Amino acid sequence: MSYHEVCGMEMRINLDCPACCKKMDRILLRMKEIEKRKIDGKNNMVVVCGRFDYAEVAIKIRKKMRRRVEILDVQMFTAQPE
Repeated sequence: MSYHEVCGMEMRINLDCPACCKKMDRILLRMKEIEKRKIDGKNNMVVVCGRFDYAEVAIKIRKKMRRRVEILDVQMFTAQPE
């Protein structure tokens, strides 16, 4: 995968409490490759966008959250040349 492509990924992660959502937000903020994020604690959904390899990002999140990460959908978009 070329890093000129923008990737959007939807994941399901068990986010039981507000502290879990806050921890997830902190983890995503520290990942430089992620440009946008949305965390839905009620439905246990996390959506991220950016220039990244989706498998590597899912593995990083799983290691840092110590929870199972289920990738539901991945969409690739081509970025306009700069």
